[in-house]
Amino acid sequence: MVIASRPATLEGLDIRHLRALLAVVEHGTFANAAEALGFTQSAVSQQIASLERLVGERLFDRPGGPRPVTLTAAGRMVLKHAERILEQVRVFDRDLTGHKSGTTGRIDVGVFQSVAVKVLPAVVGRLLRESQADVRPHESNNDPATVKRVENGELDLCFTASPVPLSAGFQAIEVVSDPFVVVAPAAHDLPEVVPMAMLADVALIGQPVSDTCQMRISAGLIDGGVSPEYVFRTNDNAALQSMVREGMGLAVMPLLGVDINDPNIEVRPMDPPIPPRTIGLVVPDNPSPMVRRFTEIAIEVCREAVESLTTASEL
Repeated sequence: MVIASRPATLEGLDIRHLRALLAVVEHGTFANAAEALGFTQSAVSQQIASLERLVGERLFDRPGGPRPVTLTAAGRMVLKHAERILEQVRVFDRDLTGHKSGTTGRIDVGVFQSVAVKVLPAVVGRLLRESQADVRPHESNNDPATVKRVENGELDLCFTASPVPLSAGFQAIEVVSDPFVVVAPAAHDLPEVVPMAMLADVALIGQPVSDTCQMRISAGLIDGGVSPEYVFRTNDNAALQSMVREGMGLAVMPLLGVDINDPNIEVRPMDPPIPPRTIGLVVPDNPSPMVRRFTEIAIEVCREAVESLTTASEL
């Protein structure tokens, strides 16, 4: 068979062409390749002929009879690419199967500090025990900006600490209610329930004014008639609690952000309380199976964490 030389075009390339090529190389003859593939010999010959037409060159020297065929120089070049392409197809098939079953896949998730410390490790741990998830956290204390990244496709989902308007195609799932508490040094003689008015006369430690949670705290205090006096601000909950521990001032924090195992602090509810923050998850209306499973586990972990903290602090 003579194949006219022409510029190669692979627009009609089919995976079956490449599988037929590898089968002939592996088994030596068209007949053996056909038996291995479960096809007729003519079907294999047609696949190879189609591939040679696409390439524009012969791929095999055919001695005839039962003798094995051998690759031409063009055939050896095509074989290298065929092996790579079929390996990529196998990887694609494996990843697609894992995606559909929710057992593999990458998740980019937006988190804020207290969730990153108290929730995310447990969620990731449970997820990894049942899948091969690749979780990539992105931390920010600005809910609207993080939600925008979900809507833009930069993140798969995100935690929020306050309601944020959503674009069509996305939903907010309420996960758990996280109460605000007063944190003071252990030596401070606090009543079992702290009157909010008491906070008007003490130095306070808080987070930056742009922090979503801090804005809720400040608004709640002002609504209760308290003009808060902040002597120090930090976006690090551990640093904030350290300053409280050393007596610089009191703090109002969401319970999930407090290390209640610190023996040198006291945690008390307020009267009247600042409305608790609602921790939510923003997800697409049609999330991937992996994102759906992450969401289910996150809801369980968040509720367990807040219940555990509430019990341990005897609120």
